[in-house]
Amino acid sequence: MRSIQHWIGGVPVGGSTSAAVHDPATGLQSGEVVLGRRAEADLAVGTAARAFESWSEVSLSRRAQIMFALRDLLARHEDELARLVTAEHGKVLDDARGEVVRGREVVEFACGIAQVLKGEYSDQVSTGVDAFSFRQPLGVCAGIVPFNFPVMVPLWMHPIAIACGNTFVLKPSERVPSASNLVAELYAQAGLPDGVFNVLHGDRETADALITHPGVAAVSFVGSTPVARHVHEAASTAGKRVQALGGAKNHAVVLPDADLDLAADQITAAAYGSAGQRCMAVSVAVAVGSAADPLVERLADRARAIRVGPGTDPASEMGPLISEAALERVTGHVEDAERAGAKLVVDGRGAAGPGFFLGPCLLDGVATGMVAYQEEIFGPVLLVLRAETLDEAIELINANPYGNGTALFTSSGEAARRFQRAVHVGMIGVNVPIPVPMAFYSFGGWKSSLFGDTHVHGAEGVRFYTRAKAVTSRWPAPAVADGTSSSPPSSMAFPTAR
Repeated sequence: MRSIQHWIGGVPVGGSTSAAVHDPATGLQSGEVVLGRRAEADLAVGTAARAFESWSEVSLSRRAQIMFALRDLLARHEDELARLVTAEHGKVLDDARGEVVRGREVVEFACGIAQVLKGEYSDQVSTGVDAFSFRQPLGVCAGIVPFNFPVMVPLWMHPIAIACGNTFVLKPSERVPSASNLVAELYAQAGLPDGVFNVLHGDRETADALITHPGVAAVSFVGSTPVARHVHEAASTAGKRVQALGGAKNHAVVLPDADLDLAADQITAAAYGSAGQRCMAVSVAVAVGSAADPLVERLADRARAIRVGPGTDPASEMGPLISEAALERVTGHVEDAERAGAKLVVDGRGAAGPGFFLGPCLLDGVATGMVAYQEEIFGPVLLVLRAETLDEAIELINANPYGNGTALFTSSGEAARRFQRAVHVGMIGVNVPIPVPMAFYSFGGWKSSLFGDTHVHGAEGVRFYTRAKAVTSRWPAPAVADGTSSSPPSSMAFPTAR
């Protein structure tokens, strides 16, 4: 049985307890992963703290060189990383490769860290006085990430943190542990000193040990809203800087003037890709006015045509859910919605395969009071709501407690501009169904989709992983032979510019 161990201080480290790792396409155990407890958390954080003493003093040029090397290694090992993701998550290989590419883009952003970390300088703010500012790293940073993007989501965090001079402890999901260990090995090959990047495997007990650890300066989290709220509260109480990204209920609004074939194609891919296990998946289609019936017809045709199967099969377009529990939970939402009066247009239950498979499900006539609408399903289920006007659709989105992503399909620039200004959502697509920003922007939602002040990666990520220093300096001329000085006389009054 394959054993996945921690990676601490540049070497594999075992543990006293472990959990099974499964292949979702077969339902069979494929390995076991050690689970970190307080002792392993202390070891990982202590190792990272010692590494911070020297790593924080490494030049920006050297940090950038390591990021360039890591970027090259990620490209060369793209297929290997994708196969590890597919084996433990279940998503199809092309989707897994796309995840690696989008994560690598953040490393590319980190390659230019010297430009991003430039400070500010103001000459002669007062007579003989200059002012300037610069940013410094925080110390040991922790990342706690979900199962659905084992490569991409961690890469949103640790390249920025490390390039800024911090050290990092990553706790991946115990369901998908292997890719993080390979990334740790690639960091070592890139020349990153031992202890700067560490992988601590585990469960909630492990996460709580990191969140409350006195040696951790900042915590980054991505997961469900209830857990994100817990992480934010616990880490804030412990005096840490924290960013906690929560769940989503992403709406795609389709106006009558939209290209309905384009909208149906894009929404289908966004709803059912990765079996709907994406925080940016479209889970609600809002059909406006006369667009409703023809849109539902197109969505149904496309959902029925999706080929469901193992992620390693080149013919597969959608793989399984992550676990048997997830399969039961998502199926339960479909059944509850149907009992509540929604019309099950496409029924994906009973999909073939020994693993945790559920085919695409499409529900029409959904109401906002239904549990399936109110909760994050995180599966291949698309709900259709109907609205009479764009304003009604905007009100519906704004009334939802989540504010992660949304999209509008239209041919009207006026409608698009009104929509993007009016919706209370952090990431917006116009004729784009999954508006995940590029690495040089920042990723994050509003409302119950984000707890904390900053988003991840991009400029906001750099600000999160650093803190500012402001310096006001004077360099008076030395006193002359007669004892006089060019310095202004001292005063007990509060200093002002002169």
